[in-house]
Amino acid sequence: MYFTGFADEAGAAIDTQIKATKALGWSNIELRGTGLSGDLATMSDSDFDILLAKFADSGVRVNCFGSAIANWGKDIKAPFDETLKDVESSIPRMRKLGTKLVRIMSYAIRRDPVSWRVLPDGEQFFDERVRRLKEIVRRFLDAGITPVHENCMNYGGLSWKHTLQLVEAVPDLKLVFDTGNLPFSEEMSGKPGADGRVPIQDSWDFYSRVKEHVIYVHIKDVRGNPEMKKGAVFPSGQEFTFPGEGLGSVPRIVEDLLRRGYDGGFSMEPHMQIVFHDQNQSAKDEARFQNYIEYGRRFMKIVEDARKKIAEKR
Repeated sequence: MYFTGFADEAGAAIDTQIKATKALGWSNIELRGTGLSGDLATMSDSDFDILLAKFADSGVRVNCFGSAIANWGKDIKAPFDETLKDVESSIPRMRKLGTKLVRIMSYAIRRDPVSWRVLPDGEQFFDERVRRLKEIVRRFLDAGITPVHENCMNYGGLSWKHTLQLVEAVPDLKLVFDTGNLPFSEEMSGKPGADGRVPIQDSWDFYSRVKEHVIYVHIKDVRGNPEMKKGAVFPSGQEFTFPGEGLGSVPRIVEDLLRRGYDGGFSMEPHMQIVFHDQNQSAKDEARFQNYIEYGRRFMKIVEDARKKIAEKR
């Protein structure tokens, strides 16, 4: 088991991300924002050479590329070549970095343009999503890289049933489970209630249903009353918290994972000082940095407490 995180939440610059990682005593980063000309798939060759040198000199490694491949901002009806371009450009760079995992998704959720409600499964282009995911997974696996699907604002994130549909349809697809995405995501496995409202997903229930396929974990926590507004990809009204203070069932899930012999990574994604997909939100550099450090320390305490509980019950 090892600790890692989206260190771009500690600071935009790679030097700051490496500094935060070392301050926590860690040696891994899940690479997303780079502070350079793009992410790992889209940056220039010259910027990649700079990035590669910084990691080589630091002793810190990129355990996972937190890519935007097939994510919540990508339309399933857009040309597939756009996706494949990012896949093919990221593979040689990941191999040079020694990165073995890549976070992927299953394209944006399709919504009715007037009501903004999620369209029925029959209008979600499931077969096309599967066709594309099979090719994405094949290309990464052929390169010795394991793609992991995240439960976010994509088809697989509509419910645990939708995630399992993808796992069953796409050979060798593994999961990265995000503890904090569920408490602000609509539960679309059934029909709306009598009042027409859609319930919110439950982290523990979702995890319990898919855990046999989970090989990597994102740690996020949240509380509040999320509301999906017309035109938005993500809801508003939720409050991101330190791990264990929200509705993500973080301590319970961590204890269950460790009890079952989990030896993968726990990747921090605080979203407390800055939300990556919210370009209007900013935070002072020092506040971002210190929040990331505090978040990591609090999560390490959760892991320590879980190990103690497991040892006491033996």
